[in-house]
Amino acid sequence: MKPRKAKDLRELTDEELNILLNESVETLSKQTFQHALKQLHDTSYLSILKQDIARINTILNERSRAKQNG
Repeated sequence: MKPRKAKDLRELTDEELNILLNESVETLSKQTFQHALKQLHDTSYLSILKQDIARINTILNERSRAKQNG
């Protein structure tokens, strides 16, 4: 899986980003568990998920700060 681009994420609404964030966190949790059980074959997927989560959080924080500052 390829990492999501920030440009593509910025086109989504806040609701869509929150849904995507929840799904990504859930997937990361499952993949981490599989990695612990030595069942995960593509370990680079973990870092991709972490980066996607960080990008989504950054965009959501930017938007909330923009709303606060007017």
